Amino acid sequence: MSQLSRLISILTLLRSKRLLTAGELSRKFDVSVRTIYRDIRKLEDAGIPVTTIEGKGYSLMEGYTVAPVQFTEKQANALITAQHLVNQTNDVSFATDFKEAMTKIKSVFRTSVQEKSELLSSKIFVFNSNYENISSNALSEIQIAITNFNYVEISYRKANDEQVTFRKIEPYAFYSTQHKWILIAWCYLRNDYRAFRIDRVQNFKILNETFEDRKFNLQDYFQSCPYDENNHSTLL
Repeated sequence: MSQLSRLISILTLLRSKRLLTAGELSRKFDVSVRTIYRDIRKLEDAGIPVTTIEGKGYSLMEGYTVAPVQFTEKQANALITAQHLVNQTNDVSFATDFKEAMTKIKSVFRTSVQEKSELLSSKIFVFNSNYENISSNALSEIQIAITNFNYVEISYRKANDEQVTFRKIEPYAFYSTQHKWILIAWCYLRNDYRAFRIDRVQNFKILNETFEDRKFNLQDYFQSCPYDENNHSTLL
């Protein structure tokens, strides 16, 4: 049994209002007690309120319920496929948040749908001939800054340039091309809109200070800005 299947099974047992010990779970799933401890931490990290009762075992916090949502097999397959595509973005924060969200979503899959979705997952392969081994870890945080209109400070390194520059920006929109995430933001250093590759952001800080929305429109931006050799907006 895969770890995901075991996590969902443990959650299902806990939802039945049973009080379960690590020993019981280890025997049931034929794994070590240490593995069960890690599984419980995984559930807690995913936001599931597992309560530890000293000397007695684990249970779910009283009142916790999983939303009565049902997915068809095709809908589940679409989510599984999306997860494989998300993993190609090379942004650790985004991939991690999506994985944790999928753990929660899969907890409400019917058993038959869960089994088939895992089978499909093992049969999906995504190849990228233009792969660059450059990762980022800023996408999820900057997404929050966009929707809350928070200023962001970044240290940024342009393509083919070792120099790192400091920028204060107003983040407005993202788009993806060739498995790379591009941020469009108002840059105070250039006093204009600029496009930043997220994987070239060396460091960033989300400020508590908020900015006034400039009513940025991505379509208008593409129509008015210069283009690079790949027919995308100019990248720094």
